[in-house]
Amino acid sequence: MDWLYTLSGFVVGAIVGLTGVGGGSLMTPLLVLLFGIHPATAVGTDLLYAAITKAGGTAVHAKKGHINWRITGLLASGSIPASLLTVWALSHLPKQSAAVSHIISVSLGVALLLTACAIIFRQQLQRYALKHADDGAHTRYQAEITVAIGVLLGILVTISSVGAGALGVAALFFLYPKLPTIRIVGSDIAHAVPLTLIAGLGHWAIGGVDWSLLGSLLIGSLPGIWIGSHASAKVPDRFLRRILASMLVLIGGKLITL
Repeated sequence: MDWLYTLSGFVVGAIVGLTGVGGGSLMTPLLVLLFGIHPATAVGTDLLYAAITKAGGTAVHAKKGHINWRITGLLASGSIPASLLTVWALSHLPKQSAAVSHIISVSLGVALLLTACAIIFRQQLQRYALKHADDGAHTRYQAEITVAIGVLLGILVTISSVGAGALGVAALFFLYPKLPTIRIVGSDIAHAVPLTLIAGLGHWAIGGVDWSLLGSLLIGSLPGIWIGSHASAKVPDRFLRRILASMLVLIGGKLITL
């Protein structure tokens, strides 16, 4: 089975490299639906997988000055406490129980549907935000809303491992429409590293990480991301994102009805 995990890691890594959408949107449902891994274990393992893979991206973006550390700090000030409280709440539920499985599956399904919406309507959201960028209402509570978005991401990512990528970027596009896209992406990736690391370690503490599975996924995903990133310039972005959004809607619907 290990080679199938590695192959899955390669395929998901390649898709991440092509589209830029977080691996959790595909990796966690793949582990749950295809390999039958308990949702709690799939989420915990994927969180650490995301922390490791995104750490490299953060280093590159930081070196090139693509990270707005103020925005990253505001998001983290909301998401880190929310993640710790969510892990604490999960620790009081029976481990590997049907109740935990149902909560995580439904949360994962909802997160995937929201991610699909963020992918489909990203450009419309950007245009609307730019149109109203100079409105006082848009900027008056910008910092407070950023922290609140961090809280929501902290809860959602800790429960489902999904949301730090497409949802975080969509929220930042709306809140900071004049910020260059590369700085929004860089800031979001930088925020995702401590969030997924803390959430992943929290899942490990309550017995929700498979280290052998994590290693197998990383072996495949790292070359997959490299190949996908280099091939992305040759594949139409709009075409890929529509297919990916359709897949997420189908998978999300399936998980909600489990």
